[in-house]
Amino acid sequence: MILHIASREEWAAARALGEYRAGSLAGEGFIHCSTPSQVLGPADALFRGRTDLVLLVIDPARLRVPLVYEDSHGNGVLFPHLYGPLNLDAVTRVVPFPPGPDGRFALPALDE
Repeated sequence: MILHIASREEWAAARALGEYRAGSLAGEGFIHCSTPSQVLGPADALFRGRTDLVLLVIDPARLRVPLVYEDSHGNGVLFPHLYGPLNLDAVTRVVPFPPGPDGRFALPALDE
């Protein structure tokens, strides 16, 4: 599984549209994702304290667009990137992702 952090509003818009398009898709050409072991780093760095977030749990086998693991920061850590819009049937679960009292995130249970 791979994960993507989205706002509840973005997810609702995607459901209405029939596909998910993060802002980075237009700006950078791909949708940023993480593995479960990676997601807390970007969450705390970019979204600390936000209370409107969900984690999209994505099954890579269901993707209709290329999934590429890339070292975006030149530090040897490979993050999954989706090169195209995310088809909604690849999202197996949407998990609430609230921060703790200190604004930092903890990995919620991801299994159904």
